[in-house]
Amino acid sequence: MRPALTKALVTATAVVGLAAATLTGANASFAASAPATHPAVAAQDSSVLAVNNLGLNTDRAENWQCWLWSRGQNPGTIDGQLGPNSWKAAQREFGFTGSDVDGIVGPKTIKGLQKHLNYWGGYNLAVDGQAGPATRAAFWDFNAYGC
Repeated sequence: MRPALTKALVTATAVVGLAAATLTGANASFAASAPATHPAVAAQDSSVLAVNNLGLNTDRAENWQCWLWSRGQNPGTIDGQLGPNSWKAAQREFGFTGSDVDGIVGPKTIKGLQKHLNYWGGYNLAVDGQAGPATRAAFWDFNAYGC
């Protein structure tokens, strides 16, 4: 038999075998499950993440980390990734103590950030604990320059 014909027969046999196995093996245990329904995440969501830059790019996040460092706080490595150590440093800068220094970007931390931005940047933000468009824009603007 010629090599091209042999290759074609082997390929055809494999395709037919896979199709047959798929059809005979498809039962309820292999059927796709229904997609889970989850609520949509709002733009102002500030849920717990390993890194939460709140809309900052790496350069501006590095500026924030540098600013925290210049204020005597230790955000860890200045790498443009606002992880728990960066947020713990921010929380300490905001005046948090004890168990409130947890590195979680929740409503208390957002309120601290809003107060901070109002004090240092004069942004006149509502202190509502929501990382909405105005808070994110002010945070972006505040971190335009490095230290």
